[in-house]
Amino acid sequence: MMNFFSKLVNKLGLASSASNQIRSHATGVREISVIGLGVAENATLSEQALLALQSADLVIGSERQLLTLEKYLAVPPAIDSLEEGEQQAVEPKGDHLPPRTEILPKLKDLKALIETEQNVVVLGSGDPLYYGIGTWISKNFKDASVRFFPAVSSITQACHSLSIAQQDVNVVSLHGRPLERLKVALKAQQTLLLLTDQDSLPQHVASVCLESGFFDAEIMVCERLGYKEQKISRFTAAELCEAETNGQRPAFDTLHVTFVICGENRGFLPEFPGIKDADFETGELGSKGMISKREVRLAILSLLQPSKGDLIWDIGAGCGGVSIELAYWQSKATVYAIEHNQERFNCLMKNQIKFGVVKNLKPQFSRAPEGLATLPAANKIFIGGSDGELPTLLTQLWAKLPEHGQIVVSAVMEKTKAQLLDFYSQREDLKDAELETLQIAVNKSRTLGGQLAYRPALAVSLFSFTKKAVS
Repeated sequence: MMNFFSKLVNKLGLASSASNQIRSHATGVREISVIGLGVAENATLSEQALLALQSADLVIGSERQLLTLEKYLAVPPAIDSLEEGEQQAVEPKGDHLPPRTEILPKLKDLKALIETEQNVVVLGSGDPLYYGIGTWISKNFKDASVRFFPAVSSITQACHSLSIAQQDVNVVSLHGRPLERLKVALKAQQTLLLLTDQDSLPQHVASVCLESGFFDAEIMVCERLGYKEQKISRFTAAELCEAETNGQRPAFDTLHVTFVICGENRGFLPEFPGIKDADFETGELGSKGMISKREVRLAILSLLQPSKGDLIWDIGAGCGGVSIELAYWQSKATVYAIEHNQERFNCLMKNQIKFGVVKNLKPQFSRAPEGLATLPAANKIFIGGSDGELPTLLTQLWAKLPEHGQIVVSAVMEKTKAQLLDFYSQREDLKDAELETLQIAVNKSRTLGGQLAYRPALAVSLFSFTKKAVS
């Protein structure tokens, strides 16, 4: 995202009938034109983008972006000052741009700056609506007339530079985001293209690859794409980490994107739902750690069907088995994991970092139902533990649950099952829910006297209550 912006009062003097139309069609309405500059040392604008630039009261862009527009930021002589048929070269005026520049470290300051003028151009690197400034503009200026002028993105340019089909690449933005988010994208034989910042340099990426078991990962760094100094370098993850350890860190230009050819997955990150129980951090609790076991966890995921936009509560989250998988497999859902035991909560936090679900998993150290009052309302809820508060919880949660909302509860103890059967009967009587219940009994193998044997685990009952629409 842009950090340095220059404010330019546009005096290009090219008031053509077309540019007058641009200005007049949105009279009384703030007009914002977002112009993509592509990936090049000198921007090439379409006729429509150029007209938008010429009619603007204010042009906002980084100093580097403004330099790419030098040939356009010129003031030509008045047309009537030339003799008929006479031509006069127009020299770029980049050296004479207004000297005022403004440092805008926060987007709210950019918003305030845009609101100072009626007709504004915001410059964007590459394609403004592909991990660019355009998305932010759309969200924050819904009452304005916003137009976009796309250009080739650094992502497209990087793929073409290496003859890689863009549809075969998974694009991940780490720009301004925690490096741990990379873990959610690392998959066997996957090709990733990373948008990065100073906290996700190639050596940092290499370290995450090795830590996560992608020991054969190849990293390609594309620097200054579209410039005459364009450079592409290839490394193994091991080479970059070794150079970092030996104090021989390669220097990379700030303008770069990074490819990761993942290779084989020989670590703990999952390729498919059903993370191994042993891969979760459970502290001193060890194999008895408070997580829903894999076979039960898969059934819970199947019942809840986490979808884009869901807001999910995991009450009694323990060490985070269910929460981690919900957040890992559905990045567009938000999961609040509520746990009041400090040791379990510490393990939950460790698992959040270990599996990279730092964007959409929100650990909450609190106890239900008291700790739920300040949370955003959920449309899906899983209750894995209630410390004797289950009847109260069910009554309160059901009353506030929206139509089509869902509560899923797991139970091992007979008392808990009885409470759930009572609630089940209430819902049946009132006909206000779609009901489903199942019991899972798993026998796991062990060696006994040198022979294979199976030990039965305690059966787990799952109850699902989905609220019907009021007729």
